[in-house]
Parts: sequence; C-alpha cells; structure tokens
Amino acid sequence: MRRKHVPMRTCVGCRTAAPKRELIRVVRSPAGEVSLDPVGKSPGRGVYIHPDEKCLENAVKGRQIQRALEVPIPDELLAELKRVLHEQEDQ
Repeated sequence: MRRKHVPMRTCVGCRTAAPKRELIRVVRSPAGEVSLDPVGKSPGRGVYIHPDEKCLENAVKGRQIQRALEVPIPDELLAELKRVLHEQEDQ
C-alpha cells in the first residue's frame, strides 16, 4: 500500500520542519497586505509558524517574519496571531 505524501514546512520561530497542517501560515498578498491564511491557499509569499507562544516570541524578537515577508508586520497582526494561538491551545 502506498503512503500519502505529507507536505512539510519550516517554522520561522524554531526552524524545525513540521507537517503543513500543524502550522499557521502568514501571507503577504501581491498587493503587499499581510494577513493570516487559515486555509493555506491564499496567493502570495507565505511563512509558517507553530501554534506555540515560544515560537511566536522567537519569530518576533528575531524579526524573522518581517525578514521573510520583506515588509513590516503590523501590531494588529501580531495581536491576531496571539489570539489564534490561545484559541488553539484551548482545544
């Protein structure tokens, strides 16, 4: 029996690979807007991060999200990321 391919992505916070479905995608649209991509299929440049507060802290502190997306990250997006992290921890 053949195994199904599982796409792997690297978290910008801890730099470890994980299955794509376990990570949260942050995307910069072609228009330059930065937002969360819950479906993982929005067009644009994307970065992935674990739904873990420590990974988010590392990514913000080291400016990895900004560097990867090549645009400044608005504070509203960081607040939304933290909210999503807390929702996923509660589940």
